[in-house]
Amino acid sequence: MPCCYRTTADRWICAPFRCRSLRAAACLISILALGASAASIVRDGDGFRVNGWTPAIQPADWSAILTIHVGSLEAPPLLGSYAVTGDGLTFHPRFAITPGVRVFAKFAPPSGSPMVEEFANLRETHAPSTSVARVLPSADLLPSNQLKLYLEFSAPMSRGEASKRVHLYGEGGEEVDLPFVEIEQELWDPEQKRLTMLFDPGRIKRGVLPLAELGGALVEGELYELRIDRGWPDAEGRPLVEEHRKRFQAGPADRTAVDPASWKITAPTPGTREPVLVAFGEPLDAAVLVRCLEIRGDGQPLAGSGSAQDAETQWRFEPEEPWAAGSYQLAVCGTLEDLAGNKIGKLFDVDTFQPVTVSIATGSVSIPFRIGGQ
Repeated sequence: MPCCYRTTADRWICAPFRCRSLRAAACLISILALGASAASIVRDGDGFRVNGWTPAIQPADWSAILTIHVGSLEAPPLLGSYAVTGDGLTFHPRFAITPGVRVFAKFAPPSGSPMVEEFANLRETHAPSTSVARVLPSADLLPSNQLKLYLEFSAPMSRGEASKRVHLYGEGGEEVDLPFVEIEQELWDPEQKRLTMLFDPGRIKRGVLPLAELGGALVEGELYELRIDRGWPDAEGRPLVEEHRKRFQAGPADRTAVDPASWKITAPTPGTREPVLVAFGEPLDAAVLVRCLEIRGDGQPLAGSGSAQDAETQWRFEPEEPWAAGSYQLAVCGTLEDLAGNKIGKLFDVDTFQPVTVSIATGSVSIPFRIGGQ
């Protein structure tokens, strides 16, 4: 007769009095290891679960019992969170696992033999949802001395990927060699949803060695295509919904300072909430533009919302309250730039080459206009 047997309630009991002493000892050991031997590791949504095992105590470190490794068992275990539920012990990784890789789950209970399960060709449990919202400037004709591009995403992105994921191709299909400055920290906004890409200033400013040796990154009259790889992971580790492409042509270099005196202001009708429209006559830097202009009345900023329009060649301001007749001012900060980095009264490439982090002047100008009357 066996010394251990299974009951109808799926429990095991031992009857050592029916066995010899050695068999009784082995029976007791088998009971201790039973939970582990009956366990199995399965996928649980975007995580993993050990079925058929519930710990008698809560360990101080769950990672000593269940670990998940990508590529091989020798790889460092993934970071994540553990939980014990009625279904068993579960683990959910901090970041989503890239589909198609080999994953090894190792279960090593306090008693019993370790168990290893391999999972291959994992499918995405959550479809990618992050996309490229837009690339600025939005115009399809950019000066050949273009200074910046802004990549805007629908959700926060991961860092340290830009140099591998952003490519510029010429019209012949060849990739442009090193068009952008590679900055280790990358220039993200606080939300990590907008990245500033800088064309190499050394290939823009006249009289410096990189421009003389390599030429400009953009050549007037040539067509280009910017490509953003789908494989760029967002902050959750998931790839983008799709690849993004922007086509544009390089036009003549812009070597003229920004001149607010040439702008045209269209005033609204008193008593309405019609917008003030400001036409620049050229596209300006979109990211700087939205925070660099404001309307003032009696010296105080007016409440309302401003936005760039018409491929960043125009600014539109809508007030919260109806306009009163009277005098107003359009305040312009000194950091405003055009697409080539030229500021008010100051060209970008007349300076000697300096680090990208060089400080810039912050003077401002004010343009008066009237609403109603003479």
